[in-house]
Amino acid sequence: MDSFSTLIRTASHEQHVEAETSTFMSDLLGGRLGVDAYARYTEQLWFVYEALEASAGRLASDPVTGPFIRPQLMRLASLERDLAHLRGPGWRTGLTALPATGEYAARVRECAEEWPAGYVAHHYTRYLGDLSGGQIIRDKAERTWGFARKGDGVRFYVFEEIGNPAAFKREYRELLDGIRADDLEKQHVVAECKRAFALNTAVFRALGEEFPLSA
Repeated sequence: MDSFSTLIRTASHEQHVEAETSTFMSDLLGGRLGVDAYARYTEQLWFVYEALEASAGRLASDPVTGPFIRPQLMRLASLERDLAHLRGPGWRTGLTALPATGEYAARVRECAEEWPAGYVAHHYTRYLGDLSGGQIIRDKAERTWGFARKGDGVRFYVFEEIGNPAAFKREYRELLDGIRADDLEKQHVVAECKRAFALNTAVFRALGEEFPLSA
């Protein structure tokens, strides 16, 4: 029988590919969009991570979520440095969430407050995704818009406190395998992972509408 971490990865594979190959992401990584589109995307991430990390302190003592709450994963401070670099010191005043982003952040917050195992689904899809695919985005952003290597503008993608990402991901998957949940709850968590990817894809779609490539 497959381990839970394998189950979660294979079940969400289709959505994962869909999110990664969205038109907006393809255009962004292909250098066809300006730095403004990248900044707008970074703003949307702020809302999602604010929702994820606002409850982290409280969830650190929860038996289900506790093992997953790691300070070295936290992204909000890095995002804020990036936004100050991209939008200037007054970045907060112009910060707006797209409706799709608002929906995504609201779901994360709802899980954080009412369903710890569901929160883990969102935690997994975001942080493990950033540790993996995020490195491709960082590399492209540095080359396309001339950010300093691992500096302001791309700090969100730099996990300075994780010396060995492969080992960290392996350990994280072991935590997933040992999650305090019965089989039915695990099925719900897998479904929530799929939902997380769908919410993320909806944000990409909305960004794609905001930054269409002129035909």
